[in-house]
Amino acid sequence: MAAHNTSSVTEFILAGLTDQPGLQLPLFFLFLAFYVVTMVGNLGLIILIGLNSHLHTPMYFFLFNLSLIDFSYSSTIIPKMLMSFVLKKNIISYTGCMTQLFFFCFFVISECLILSAMAYDRYVAICKPLLYTVTMSPQVCLFLLLGVYGIGVLGSLGYLVNMLFLTFCTENLVNHYMCDILPLLELSCNNSYTNTLVLFILASFGIVVPFVIVFLSYGFILSSIFHISSTEGRSKAFSTCSSHIMAVSLFFGSGAFMYLKPPSILPLDQGKVSSLFYTIVVPMLNPLIYSLRNKDVKLAMKKCFSRNIFY
Repeated sequence: MAAHNTSSVTEFILAGLTDQPGLQLPLFFLFLAFYVVTMVGNLGLIILIGLNSHLHTPMYFFLFNLSLIDFSYSSTIIPKMLMSFVLKKNIISYTGCMTQLFFFCFFVISECLILSAMAYDRYVAICKPLLYTVTMSPQVCLFLLLGVYGIGVLGSLGYLVNMLFLTFCTENLVNHYMCDILPLLELSCNNSYTNTLVLFILASFGIVVPFVIVFLSYGFILSSIFHISSTEGRSKAFSTCSSHIMAVSLFFGSGAFMYLKPPSILPLDQGKVSSLFYTIVVPMLNPLIYSLRNKDVKLAMKKCFSRNIFY
């Protein structure tokens, strides 16, 4: 049987973050500011890595792609969200809703996997430094990146196909600021245990497997660091991982809190507020974390500013 939608609903109304009129305008400017910072921060990091040859290493190759994912990720969500603060009805077509869902899932899965690839890179750099050049060759990095985006496409297709089997009868008000999985499941009139189970398995695979890779990588990293005799050596090893540890904790922690729990624990109204953290705040913080806590990035920024001043 081919996947098709028998729904009578041709468009959805996104409820947005709040229905209180007094908060609409302040929230519009707040999230517009978040969006500008996210765009400038990630685009700036992309340009910085691209223009500085000393940043053309595996670590910054993955960071370049992380910023690219965050840049695209935010553009998938925030512009439509901002419309809900200024329009009486923020309408999105059925096709547009499914398209947003597909790209949202793609970027979330890709970010999970790119963070796990960065953890593996740090593991090789600290635990097997003599083999680093060979293990993390340009060919290996490209293969890992293709795996990240390939699995991202397959995973998002899995979510999309499962959603296409759902029927939306008459109710079309999505209790969210975007077309997310849980509010669409709640809205469907033929949602079954199987649909929920499939989506939970996909979410578990997309979050748990990359997290396990990160956890094992840092387990080996910590073991190696504790075997370093000098305090300076341990401090240097920790400093190369600190930014990534912060990024991983923010993203995986907020994502797991939202999806890997029974719906009864966190009502949907509270869930859409908590989802702000991993959909909007994390993509904004990532470039700040890597810029403010990374000596190589700060050095590259100083060089760029020096060129602009003297030339």
